[in-house]
Amino acid sequence: MPVKNIVRGQKVSSEMLGRAKELRREMTPAEKILWKHLKANRLNGLHFRRQQIVHGYFPDFYCHQHELIVEVDGGIHDLQKDYDAEREEYLASLGFRIIRFTNEEIQKDLKGVLQRIVEECKRT
Repeated sequence: MPVKNIVRGQKVSSEMLGRAKELRREMTPAEKILWKHLKANRLNGLHFRRQQIVHGYFPDFYCHQHELIVEVDGGIHDLQKDYDAEREEYLASLGFRIIRFTNEEIQKDLKGVLQRIVEECKRT
C-alpha cells in the first residue's frame, strides 16, 4: 500500500533530511502560530506536515492529500522574489498548488488564513 503522507519518487539526501529537521526547530513566530492550528489534523481533519521535502524544496507546510503547499512569507522573501517565483513555477508545473501568507496576515487575521486554507483544499 502506498504511503499517503510523503512525496514519492524523489531522492532525499541525509543533508536534506538534516536541513528539514533544522528548519522545523527554527520556526518563525508566525510559522509557530500557524502550525499550532495545522498540526495533528486540527484544521478540518486535514493532515499537514511542516518542512516536508518536496522535489528538493522545503515548503513551510504541505498537505499531501490536496497537493497544497502553504508558505509563510517574512521579510527575507522581499529579498528573494525571483527565487520564490522560480520555485513556485517549478512546483506548480508538477501539479502542486501554492498559497502564500505574510507574517502579518497570520498574526492579524488567523481566522481568515485558516478559512482560506480550508477553501483551497475544497477546490480539489
